[in-house]
Amino acid sequence: MQNISYRTVLWIIPLSILLIFWYMYRPSDGDEYIAYIQAASLEGSSVNLEKALNGYCKDEEWIFFKTNNRQHVVEFKGACPVNGQEKAKVNLQFIVEKDLSGYKVGAMLLDGEQQTSEQRDSFLQEVARKNEVAAP
Repeated sequence: MQNISYRTVLWIIPLSILLIFWYMYRPSDGDEYIAYIQAASLEGSSVNLEKALNGYCKDEEWIFFKTNNRQHVVEFKGACPVNGQEKAKVNLQFIVEKDLSGYKVGAMLLDGEQQTSEQRDSFLQEVARKNEVAAP
């Protein structure tokens, strides 16, 4: 058996470190987080978030990302009727527990401006109310 040269070791160590970092910080597409939030119900409603938001807004999109603090965030983007505007640009974030055991509603942007928690909750109540009325 041949002796391993120092040159080979100098290649193996950095490659191993890179593989370890890739494994620990590899990108996650977040499909399971998106599906979890879409299946969750609005508070006080029997309608799930996907049906409620997709039925209330147009041009909807669901994305997943991790923050620098390693929080798992699912964000809904859509053009929704808000404050008399027919197609206001809404970004609504949901912070999901890593083990998918729960979530909390995060920030809401309306046309790029952050809304207060009261405004966000009012928007969600309006979405729930509209979907309850529309449900048979």
